[in-house]
Amino acid sequence: MPKFLIQLSYTAEGAKGVLEDGGSARRKAAADVLAQFNGKLEAFYFAFGADDAALIVDVPDQEAMAAISLTVSATGAIRTRATVLLTPEQIDEAAKKHVNYRAPGS
Repeated sequence: MPKFLIQLSYTAEGAKGVLEDGGSARRKAAADVLAQFNGKLEAFYFAFGADDAALIVDVPDQEAMAAISLTVSATGAIRTRATVLLTPEQIDEAAKKHVNYRAPGS
């Protein structure tokens, strides 16, 4: 199952919702959304700085991740970035594949 790093920041309205509902409620909301697609919330952490939270999630496919991302973003309360995560073993397999490529100017 593909694994994603989700980095998010709350808008002012989203931050107000976190203050009202609490952090545990946001973690549960994320887990509930993922469960609709047989996905799993592996980790949910709040953070300081450019991102207000970081999640690691398992989602069955990219279409499910796109559906979740579009729905969450459409609320206007959260801005998200999703990054596909690869295991070291997946990189081992990728390194075995031959790619013909010529760099610009070479």
